[in-house]
Amino acid sequence: MKTEDMALTLTTDKPFDAVVEAIEKKSPENQFRVLHVHNVQATLAEKGFKRGPLKIIEVCNAGFAHKALQQEAAVALFIPCKFAVWTEAGKTHVSLGRPSMISQMLPQAKLDALAAEVETTLKRVMQESV
Repeated sequence: MKTEDMALTLTTDKPFDAVVEAIEKKSPENQFRVLHVHNVQATLAEKGFKRGPLKIIEVCNAGFAHKALQQEAAVALFIPCKFAVWTEAGKTHVSLGRPSMISQMLPQAKLDALAAEVETTLKRVMQESV
């Protein structure tokens, strides 16, 4: 499986912090709550490892989560939805773990339409943030 199959990725010249802030602002504007922001760079630094800026932003829409979990409890393994923001070669990159992958991995849950709606909304958040 290719990365493109699992994630949507965009690249921008916008500064890292500006992209993170934009995602944190645009998510609630699109009915997704920011649950947590993991500062991976800081966490690794605590253990003596160095890397460039990397944050994982967890977002959730309770209504979508509830509907999906009613169909299949195993969906809990894949929520909340995540954006990864990092820098590389002077550019800022944003990836969204594709919600549509959940419906592919759990076909018995029949989540295609719901996952597509979530993915469309979060793709818009990402596009508006870069």
